[in-house]
Amino acid sequence: MPRAEGTFDIESWEPQTYDEREGATLSKVHFTKAFHGDLEGASTTDIITAVGQAETSAAYAGFERFTGTVHGREGTFVLHHKATSEGDDRSLSWTILPDSGTGDLQGITGTGHIVNDDGAHSYTLDYELN
Repeated sequence: MPRAEGTFDIESWEPQTYDEREGATLSKVHFTKAFHGDLEGASTTDIITAVGQAETSAAYAGFERFTGTVHGREGTFVLHHKATSEGDDRSLSWTILPDSGTGDLQGITGTGHIVNDDGAHSYTLDYELN
């Protein structure tokens, strides 16, 4: 199974808090990214976040539409995000939405992970492409 690796930069971040009460704050966030490495391109992402009373306790879920190339093959696909953190323990993963690939990426499937190292973001994406 091929693996794509690289980095991304968050270019915009637009949070909208919709429920701020004791216990947790719930927000919707829209943001854009620029990808570098085996994925070259851009994306738009919408997530729902929950941040606990300790800011190191959080979770989010959402969807991201990637437009660009994967190892030189051009098209688009949608990533499903899910993430949790408690203290220093973090889990951030992606799954490609089945049947969301277009262009040269039609039929792409796979899973991946995001690493956030003090604001520097890197990714891995293990994928299959028919």
